[in-house]
Amino acid sequence: MFTIFKKKKLTEDQLANFFVNSILNLVEEGFQDVVEIINNDPEFTKTPNISKEDYDKFLLVVIAGNIKLMSDHFDSVKDVRITEKIYRKLGAALSVEPLTLKETIAKYQSWMSRINHPSKNTRYAMSKGVFFKYELNQFQSDYFRNMNTPNPIFLKRLDEVINQFLFNWNDIKENYRISS
Repeated sequence: MFTIFKKKKLTEDQLANFFVNSILNLVEEGFQDVVEIINNDPEFTKTPNISKEDYDKFLLVVIAGNIKLMSDHFDSVKDVRITEKIYRKLGAALSVEPLTLKETIAKYQSWMSRINHPSKNTRYAMSKGVFFKYELNQFQSDYFRNMNTPNPIFLKRLDEVINQFLFNWNDIKENYRISS
């Protein structure tokens, strides 16, 4: 009961700002490492040669996954309000209309759920999203390429990489009191 008094206050607007700035900085700074890991993965028969500038698809996968994970931590009303603020702030940062961004993210989330079915693990969906968005199937051995499925060894490595791009919603929930 007394833990609520020890939590710092954070407004939904501040949380949205923090989320947007954190994710954009993380992807901007970390994508080069992701490219190195993918391009040098020993499971590929030839190098994918992903460009360090081609981070748009990765950014959308990271945003889609993290927004989906947010809904596990807040009630639906607060979740919707924070998400709308995130879309407005992301739209401004990326020079995209918030509604267009929201529709794009919704499409990514739906697509990621489909490619990850029957699993409901968002991190796995994000890994598979990166695999398919960057068309990595064509660089695999014949066995996995013909099945059109990621090599599980590569996918496990990619899951570990994706972990670095997950926003810590638990930490926010435990340490902050979110107000509107």
